[in-house]
Amino acid sequence: MTADREPLLRSLYAAFDARDIDTVLAAMAPDVDWPDGWHGGRVVGHDAVRRYWEAQWAEIRPSVRPTAVAQRDDGTVEVAVHQVVRDRTGTLLDVSDVRHVYAFDGDLVRRMDVER
Repeated sequence: MTADREPLLRSLYAAFDARDIDTVLAAMAPDVDWPDGWHGGRVVGHDAVRRYWEAQWAEIRPSVRPTAVAQRDDGTVEVAVHQVVRDRTGTLLDVSDVRHVYAFDGDLVRRMDVER
């Protein structure tokens, strides 16, 4: 299953870094449950995710690069991610490695969680 999901997930990270919201949202369930890693909490649905990312990108410039993809025993897919966050002027705010864990509904992302 991971082999099928890996190209999709890698393409979504590339689309996110290109700020191509429509491509990323097209791969998500309409009621996707997404973490608000910037302020905390969660957002649900395409419109909420779009608003969250647009507000985030107005203030900070996150860049995410997947370094490994693995399926977990529970059927979720874990993506090891190297992330670099800069402010609007390019000043480095954070460099870290995290795990993004995806649950799917068929071929669509249903939920994502961040593990540090």
